[in-house]
Amino acid sequence: MERSARTLRLLLAVSLALMATLAGNAAPFTALRDGERFRYRTGWGVFGNAGEVIIEAHRDTLDRRGIVRVTTQISSRGLVRGLYTFDNWGELLIDEATGRIIRASESGQAGSKKQGSVTVFDYARGVATHTDEARPHRNREFALPKGDPTDLISALIQTREWQAGVGDRQEALVYFGRDLYPIVLRADGRETVRTPKGPVPTLRLVPSMESEEPRGVFRKGGEIKVWVSEREPRLPVQMQLKLNFGTALLTLVEHRPPTAAASGPASASPPGPGQ
Repeated sequence: MERSARTLRLLLAVSLALMATLAGNAAPFTALRDGERFRYRTGWGVFGNAGEVIIEAHRDTLDRRGIVRVTTQISSRGLVRGLYTFDNWGELLIDEATGRIIRASESGQAGSKKQGSVTVFDYARGVATHTDEARPHRNREFALPKGDPTDLISALIQTREWQAGVGDRQEALVYFGRDLYPIVLRADGRETVRTPKGPVPTLRLVPSMESEEPRGVFRKGGEIKVWVSEREPRLPVQMQLKLNFGTALLTLVEHRPPTAAASGPASASPPGPGQ
């Protein structure tokens, strides 16, 4: 079950993160708003309810500047949890004015193994320092390339603001694990997908690495797809991560609107076909 847990974590990281600041264009962070919350059901192979992913955002201050705290919780569920317990908690501190990641951390447990790491981004020095508490041999310091890095999950969610047509492309610099990846987001086509509330027309987006040798999630034919509703509020209703040992599918089952926009109780489910 180690691979299934790894797939779940990869997909979560992939899902939370396409709310990107585009490479080379620092801009205010708007991918997730204050108080907003996404809950995804994760399927893996024959297990339709293998896990759950929860993404939340809250405004805060750090050293007198505005930041957004983006937290993610990933847990195995159902039969999978009976076979393999997996719990992961992550937090991103993002500068609200520029969209840049300031600090990324995660902790949790996979089976009997504990996990924990912190990555600090020092833009004045042009380096990021990754510290793995459980596996110190993975500690590293690496140069920050040109651009303003965001996390892959944020980049994916940010795509709801992209008024794209089929064939359009955008570039982003995303952080995942302990590295930075230059990726291209391509609007691959339109597709109607099934959701808990019925069929929803979506724009299908596919991120990939084109400027250098594929790494991380994209090695050995790994593929990510994101389906964004074409109806307001244009939510990413489904995400898929395909690797050589299996496919994980995230389906949006609950969305809580931002605090400023919420005039009543949180919505219990994503927009249906008539909304």
